[in-house]
Amino acid sequence: MRARAGRRGGSLATHRAPRPLTDPDRPVERAVNAAPVLCALAGPGRIRGMIRTSVRWPL
Repeated sequence: MRARAGRRGGSLATHRAPRPLTDPDRPVERAVNAAPVLCALAGPGRIRGMIRTSVRWPL
């Protein structure tokens, strides 16, 4: 019976690329981080504007 490679058996190396370091000078990362913040700020303002429009709309 052969032992399976894994934790107890022989080790099989996984060749994973190292994770890239986060560099604050990269514009794509800044945009990705800024988008949820802008949405969180703009969302309530837009909802408030829609409510205000529907209240002031002439019937």
